[in-house]
Amino acid sequence: MNSTPPIADIDLRRASVCQLLHWLAVGRVQPQALADVYQAAIERINPEINAYVDLRPGLMQEQARTATNRRRDGVLGRLDGVPIALKDNFDMAGWPTRAGLPGRGQPVQDDSHVVARLRASGAVLVGKTNMDEAALGAATDNPHYGPAQNPFKPGYSAGGSSGGAAAAVAAGLAAAAVGSDSLGSIRIPASYCGVYALKPTHGEISARGMLPAARRLDAVGLLARSANDLTVLLQVLAGYDADDARSRRRRVAFSPPDWEPGNLRAGLLPDLAAVGVEPEVIDVFEAALARLPRELGERRTVDFSDWDFARTRRAGLLLMEAEMLGTFAEDLADTTHPVSPRLREMLGYAARKSAADYAIADRVLDAATLKMRRLFAQIDVLVLPTTPQGAFPLDGPAPDSAADLTSFASLAGCPAVSIPMGALPDGRPIGMQFVGARGSDLRLLELAAVCASTLDVEPTYPAIA
Repeated sequence: MNSTPPIADIDLRRASVCQLLHWLAVGRVQPQALADVYQAAIERINPEINAYVDLRPGLMQEQARTATNRRRDGVLGRLDGVPIALKDNFDMAGWPTRAGLPGRGQPVQDDSHVVARLRASGAVLVGKTNMDEAALGAATDNPHYGPAQNPFKPGYSAGGSSGGAAAAVAAGLAAAAVGSDSLGSIRIPASYCGVYALKPTHGEISARGMLPAARRLDAVGLLARSANDLTVLLQVLAGYDADDARSRRRRVAFSPPDWEPGNLRAGLLPDLAAVGVEPEVIDVFEAALARLPRELGERRTVDFSDWDFARTRRAGLLLMEAEMLGTFAEDLADTTHPVSPRLREMLGYAARKSAADYAIADRVLDAATLKMRRLFAQIDVLVLPTTPQGAFPLDGPAPDSAADLTSFASLAGCPAVSIPMGALPDGRPIGMQFVGARGSDLRLLELAAVCASTLDVEPTYPAIA
């Protein structure tokens, strides 16, 4: 007779993907029961935080029943039965891809690469999450669908543009989520919401079927409640896609996760205050560094005097705005479902710029690549706060600098991982970021997992019981 007690609903919502996979494998929970727990939590909590903007009653349970049958028959995918959320700028057959815009209500016919991979892995796709209008912002304060609330600080931003996805993971409304990251859109909300995030090496996960912001910057991003979960998700989703012009065909495998902590060369910026990091964030960052004396090995101060974080972030933003003029031309012309004045103004800024202005901004990507090559000849990993500030009030202005520290990895095409590093004095989570050379994704994830284990400062999930 099996006397193992059932797993409490709150523990199922708190668990990592790896823990859920274990419980599913040994039969301690069935996919249908797991889906029911998440569905009940979504119905109760989503009206408070507005993480999801598109949900289909019964769809999660239907997928879970199919996953239960697969487990009975012994033919399983890597994520079989695990509830995963999807940012609303990825195509999913039969659903509209609204991208936070008011007029995109027609269902699409085909799955994006990411959705096809998730389906093949057996994941249970929960629904589409809230985002900034056209993915252009760092607040997820959407004028058409409402703001995503920070689960740990109601009335404060969840970050953007993947704020709804981060809020869903932090609030226990999805075990993990897939979003996008062009200048920091996955890592900023991870920092604000106290979860883990990966922006992979550019082109490592196909962006086919993801509505583009700027194709030279766009990356599929991952959110979860542990670094090990990010590794599992990366292994499921990564791979060459001949139908994506920017997909990477690796000539060699990922660099193996074989860094020796004692021999690691960790780079640190000489003066965080000089690049706009707020004092309370610096205090948390320095306290976290003090707890990682062995994990980060030899520490070296790196020279970023030739890199203007604000100016280069602005150059990347111009590339996004210019490309969006074409991507969203029909939306801008739609008088029945008008876009917000803010979006029109931002894209209008690009419309007033010349081709020469665009070319000058585009050169920043080459400069970032050269900076990256020189940097990682001297160090193995760059360690810095993920964001210069914590989550900000939704009724106030959004800081222009939210993406200053995340944009370098995007412009250089590097992988970057964000982990929780502690909390600000009022309890808002804040993240630490690891940036590595192209192809070092698995090494970064291993280091992130080791550092996270030592710090042990994740907020308690779910944020809302």
